[in-house]
Amino acid sequence: MRIDVLTLFPEMFESPMSYSILKRAQENGIAEIVLSNIREYSEDQKYHKVDDKPYGGGPGMVMMCQPVLSCFDNVKKQANGKWRTIMLTPQGKPFDQDKAVELSKEDRLILIAGRYEGFDERIRTALNAEEISIGDYCLSGGELAAMVVIDAVVRLLPGALGDDTSSEEESFSDGLLEYPQYTRPEDFRGLKVPPILLSGDHAKIAAWRMEQAIERTKRKRPDLWEKYSLRPENNQH
Repeated sequence: MRIDVLTLFPEMFESPMSYSILKRAQENGIAEIVLSNIREYSEDQKYHKVDDKPYGGGPGMVMMCQPVLSCFDNVKKQANGKWRTIMLTPQGKPFDQDKAVELSKEDRLILIAGRYEGFDERIRTALNAEEISIGDYCLSGGELAAMVVIDAVVRLLPGALGDDTSSEEESFSDGLLEYPQYTRPEDFRGLKVPPILLSGDHAKIAAWRMEQAIERTKRKRPDLWEKYSLRPENNQH
């Protein structure tokens, strides 16, 4: 997968993209992350201006059409085949695990990170892009949101985790929170590993883990449990 990010601050991505799973995925050719600086495409050669005051008045500044769309046009030229364009904005649809799985099946993503008071509306109109939000709160810009999307998507790509079954048992992968996990030692300050996990009976362990995932979801995220229990295949729980 190739992921292009259009941003005013590409340097923000250097550290997060250089560690752990994202680093290995890039080194192993599983994912290619390409950063484009929107400011470089401004027609204002002196100041590289990318924002201006909003028509009609109001606080803050708005990202201008020209730099964003010129940057997008250049990135689009490098595309072979289809791509999916996503704008990171608090007005977008909530990002969740289902969306991450959906996006992980694409060959190419183009992510556009906004700043200031947001995008000139004509950017939305021209691109007809999908809009995604990582939560009902405001950030200083879309860069952090783009990083969240990249991390959630890349770790689902085949080979990214080393063991592809790892992502199948994580929270939200089947609509439930993940069951409790334990490792050595068996007894730490009087806190012991549940005996079932030491039994070697894989069928009983699987059943225990499902029970724990259900109980934990009911207690911590009743909203998720309601959605899960409404599925016909799950209403026996």
